[in-house]
Amino acid sequence: MLKTYELYLVKLYLKKIFIISLIFLCLIFILSIFDEISFFKKMDVGFFLPFFLTALNTPATLFEIFPFIFLISTQFFFLELIDKNELEALKIYGLNNFKIIKILFFTSLTTGIILITFFYYFSSKLQFLYFDLKNGYSSDNKYLAVFTNNGLWIKDEIDEKIFIINASVIEGYLLKDVTINEFNNEFNLIQIIKSSEVDISNTQWIIFNPFISINNTNTQSGKNLHINTHFDHKKINRLFKNLTSLNILELLNLKKDYKSLGYSTSEIESQLSGLLSFPVYLTLMTLFSSIIMFNIQRNKPFIFHVILGIFLSVLIYYFYYLFNLLGITGKIPVLASVWLPFFLLTIFIVIGLVRINEK
Repeated sequence: MLKTYELYLVKLYLKKIFIISLIFLCLIFILSIFDEISFFKKMDVGFFLPFFLTALNTPATLFEIFPFIFLISTQFFFLELIDKNELEALKIYGLNNFKIIKILFFTSLTTGIILITFFYYFSSKLQFLYFDLKNGYSSDNKYLAVFTNNGLWIKDEIDEKIFIINASVIEGYLLKDVTINEFNNEFNLIQIIKSSEVDISNTQWIIFNPFISINNTNTQSGKNLHINTHFDHKKINRLFKNLTSLNILELLNLKKDYKSLGYSTSEIESQLSGLLSFPVYLTLMTLFSSIIMFNIQRNKPFIFHVILGIFLSVLIYYFYYLFNLLGITGKIPVLASVWLPFFLLTIFIVIGLVRINEK
């Protein structure tokens, strides 16, 4: 059972997290609504659709900035204790600085587990619905790409032709074991093209040594064939990057599909590692902010703490982003890209905890 003053600290900290989260939620909604209005400005979609889509996407954006919400919430938690002279009162009851940090540690860890278990699940579902609805209004809706157990499938409409394309695997800039079914606008079959390799480095694909079937007549072409598409390697790669709209089970299934196609799974592994380490991330941000608050003068103005919180958030974000990018590009192992920043931050925290009760 928590003692009365321990329960008070937990409630105060959770209250700060809630208030700061609510402020950021409103800011995200206000900033995002302008993008949605700009997207739909030339479409007759009604007044409420941009607001509805913004509401669907906002929780997922909020989830991504929770580490910085925890950092700033910790600052305001200590500011209230300092303004009310409650730190000194708590020490009378034997609650030193280390014990306060310990309470925040377990509160952050527990909250992080709850967020990753429940909040992320619902935010990812809402964001998936957001992408699904918005893609219906995209100018790209005449073509699509999906992964199935039978490989990569692409539907493309270009130059008054319809292409249904299937490939077994992707290796670098090449599609392997490719079948291209070409139709006219009335969906009458024109020809079937098969090839062991197709170069997709740009939107004009190069089909190597194609095997062409027209009206049940099969011919082997001795020359490479070129076709225009809306797709290249980069576009196909971008189509499957909305990983934040997938929950953990969906990410695991997608990883299996990527492996079966020979497609790089580094981004999925990075996303999974980031999710599993999320409670640790929140906890370290709380401890980091606590160390900072115990080591700065208590007579600093309010605006100083606001600027400090924003500066530290930006600094840590780019620090974490750099390691994440190194992991995705294969410069360092994915696990190292996730856990090495945490390890470095932990070293700073451990150093800061030395003689913390003397602050």
